[in-house]
Amino acid sequence: MMLFRAVQHSDLNGVQALSERAGIGLTSFPNNLAQLRSRIARSVDTFDGKLTRAQQGFLFVLEDTSVNRVAGVSAIEVAVGLEEPFYNFRVQKTVRSSRELGIYKSIEALTLEQDQTGNSELCTLFLDPEYQKGKNGTFLSKARFLFIAAFRDIFSKIIFAEMRGVADEQGNSPFWNSLGQHFFGIPFSQADYLTGIGSKTFIAELMPLHPIYISLLSAEAQKVIGQVHEKTVPARAILEKEGLTYQGHIDIFDGGALLQAEIDRIRAVKESRLVSVSKAESVTRDDGVACIVANQQFSEFRALLLNVKGDSNELLLTTAEMEALQVSDGEQVRLVSLFPKEN
Repeated sequence: MMLFRAVQHSDLNGVQALSERAGIGLTSFPNNLAQLRSRIARSVDTFDGKLTRAQQGFLFVLEDTSVNRVAGVSAIEVAVGLEEPFYNFRVQKTVRSSRELGIYKSIEALTLEQDQTGNSELCTLFLDPEYQKGKNGTFLSKARFLFIAAFRDIFSKIIFAEMRGVADEQGNSPFWNSLGQHFFGIPFSQADYLTGIGSKTFIAELMPLHPIYISLLSAEAQKVIGQVHEKTVPARAILEKEGLTYQGHIDIFDGGALLQAEIDRIRAVKESRLVSVSKAESVTRDDGVACIVANQQFSEFRALLLNVKGDSNELLLTTAEMEALQVSDGEQVRLVSLFPKEN
């Protein structure tokens, strides 16, 4: 059984093992034991109500309960940029013309901004390569939407996801090599790592404050602006099908796309509904529609991916499923189909 749940202190070793496989470019998931321990503690403290809005962040794990193994992680930041600046580039188009020469030219430039300040963020999505099969990745990403739907008042109007940009296995980023390298003088992997462990002052100190014309960048850099790493393509598709879109915002280091949407317009949030559960000796899960089913508990939030038949207001669960979700007979759970309905 694959169980989506809030992270616990005891998950540290499993989470670190995952971070070793994540590679360069997943900024919010550095392979650093102290930082991972701190990240887990921050999530636990957030669930316990010990932190201010500016400090709050939720971290979840996907556990293979058959072997007690952490197979994936995903997270939500409640409100970015309230304590430390959150930077990204906006791709802006301007038009220049010369009446004398009869030339009319559209020019794109990158402008450093902090437009996401106060917005919520979907982040730290990583699934163990051994589990990148079936519907695990989609479940790991979208289960967060049921948590958001259940506790909507915690989050902002807008939510975004900064996607991992294009880089090779050695950590070479065409965008960084053409732009960031000239201002920071350090490798992309080092800049990415420093940001991941919370050292962000150098960005404000060294990043160019004036617009940068995209045409002055290398052809390789221009090509990857607004694109994502090949391993991130499925994650981007998942979010876009839920209603998040690319609106010209990119990561300042690797040029990866930033997707965003109004939370209340996200498909999984809008279509999620509450149903009552009833215990059954056995339930056939061979057919039906793949659905995310989550309890309504805050600090003990849990979700399963189950095939569900029909649109009844009652959901039959086995004893094992009820125990995994930590719900009792007659309680309500939140449910939504894993995929949008085909028109």
